[in-house]
Amino acid sequence: MRTQGIRTQWQLFLAFLRVGLLGFGGGPSMIPLVRAEVVTRYAWMDDAEFGDVLAIGNTLPGPIATKMAGYIGYRVGGLGGCVIAVLAQILPCIVAMVALLGLFTRYRDQRWIEGMSQGVVPVVMVMMAQLTWDFWQKSRGALGWIASLIMGAVAGGLIYGLDIHPGLVIGAILIAALLRPERNRRRKEASS
Repeated sequence: MRTQGIRTQWQLFLAFLRVGLLGFGGGPSMIPLVRAEVVTRYAWMDDAEFGDVLAIGNTLPGPIATKMAGYIGYRVGGLGGCVIAVLAQILPCIVAMVALLGLFTRYRDQRWIEGMSQGVVPVVMVMMAQLTWDFWQKSRGALGWIASLIMGAVAGGLIYGLDIHPGLVIGAILIAALLRPERNRRRKEASS
C-alpha cells in the first residue's frame, strides 16, 4: 500500500512537471497538456470529469494551471499530492524565469529570439483547436449539436459582445445545471 502511495505521488510529480516544462505560453496552453497526462496517460479522470474541473476552475480567481494541479493532485494523492502537483507545475516556470528572463531581455532584438517567440504561437493555436474540438464533441454528445451551437453563440455573445467575464457566464450555467437535475429527478420518480 505504501509503495502504491509513493508511486502515485511520483506519477503526479512527473505528470505536472511535464506540463510545467512543456506548457510554454501560460495556462491556456497547459490545459491540453494537463488533459493528456490526467485523462490519457494516467486515466485519473475521464473527459467528463476533466471538463467539470476545467469549468469550475475557470470560475475561480487565479491561474488555471495551478488550480487544476492543486485539485487533481488532491483528488489523486491527498494533501501531499496537492502540494507535489502544484510544486511540480510551477518549478519549471520559476527556474526558467530566473535563468532565462535576463538573457531574453538582453537579447530581445536578436532575430532568433523574435522567431522563437513567434514560432510558438501556431503550436499553441493547434493545441487550443484540439481542445476546442474535444469539448465540441463532448458538448454535442451531451446536448446535441443545435443546443451546443446555440449555447456557444450565446456564451460568445456575452463574453465578446457584452464583455461579461467568462467566469460569470460559466457560473450562471453551473447554477442552471444545479437547478435542472431536481426537475429531471421528479419526472423520473413520477414515471416510476
